[in-house]
Amino acid sequence: MKYLIAKWLAFALLAWLVVPLAAQTRPRRVGTTNQPPVQAPRTEEVGEDDVVRINTTLVTIPVSVMDRDGKYIPDLRKEDFRIYENGVEQQIAYFAAVEKPFTVALLLDTSSSTRFRIDEIQNAAIAFVEQLRPDDRVMVVSFDDSVHVLAEATSDRRTLRNAIMRARTGGGTKLYDAIDFILNRRFDRIQGRKAIVLFTDGVDTTSERASYESTLRDAEEADALIYPVQYDTLEDVAWPLPRRPSIIIGWPFPIPWPTPGGSGTSRADYERGTRYLTELARRTGARKYDADSTSSLDRAFALIAEELRRQYSLGYYPKNPPREGERRRIAVRVNRPNMVVRARDSYIYSATGNIFSSGGASNEPDLKRRLTQQKNR
Repeated sequence: MKYLIAKWLAFALLAWLVVPLAAQTRPRRVGTTNQPPVQAPRTEEVGEDDVVRINTTLVTIPVSVMDRDGKYIPDLRKEDFRIYENGVEQQIAYFAAVEKPFTVALLLDTSSSTRFRIDEIQNAAIAFVEQLRPDDRVMVVSFDDSVHVLAEATSDRRTLRNAIMRARTGGGTKLYDAIDFILNRRFDRIQGRKAIVLFTDGVDTTSERASYESTLRDAEEADALIYPVQYDTLEDVAWPLPRRPSIIIGWPFPIPWPTPGGSGTSRADYERGTRYLTELARRTGARKYDADSTSSLDRAFALIAEELRRQYSLGYYPKNPPREGERRRIAVRVNRPNMVVRARDSYIYSATGNIFSSGGASNEPDLKRRLTQQKNR
């Protein structure tokens, strides 16, 4: 009998402990709801051969800041800048005061219209190369009625000097084809900061592959600065005689008459060339220089070399993602008085992955209009 009583007490004690424990695990109900129960997010396994794609849009632009006297301002911070896209302020996601190496395409107009300036062009081009930093790379390309690669991108100064001195004048002027060649057949395979320094009168006469409009569009889509240095060669090719014989009879021997390719000899041609070069610089955020004398040419080269050394790089993710082929307006402001800011004022979005690189250091992001990362897991 005692055994049965003890067994019954043990069972009662066990029941007394289990009931409140079960009550604690029952979910509390506050009111009533018809909403379905929340399900935990599903996790999918990634196979060995699967590709994970991460698509985002990061727009970066090089920016130069000067005072009213043209002196560069080197000590600005991220907080000093404001970026606006289509009038809407953007949050700056990337900032660097960059003094990273450049790849520079030195593009020399050696058409017949520049035959009287070739020595000046060569001497000034060599002086420009000497002002760059030792780790900057330079590609030397000349153009007349063909495009000639005199040196691929290198930092070897002797190679560059020899390449510049090999430039020879020719016939017509394939200016547009030369720009197209650099942007689409050389710079498209080069990462990092890039710039074109273009020495020309701006008059195209024989281009077949590219045009005024196509090169301006490519320049706006590209991630390269374009610095035109313009010569006015009109007086050199517009001889004040009613007709153009094959030679000029004079003392003490006949003088051959220059025969520039195409038309390219009217004031209207040169005015159109000036508009073209101005647009190239504006659309890429660079600056056009005029070189009407040796001193102004040397100054132009010195200013370009200094600007390539002292720039800021700003990047942002557009609040309103762009569509393929869409043009977006950009405005960069600095929160300091009496500052002059120079940067590109627009870009055309392309989903092909054009790189907006700020130098390629390992701690910097890969800056692309559309960045597609592929990871094999």
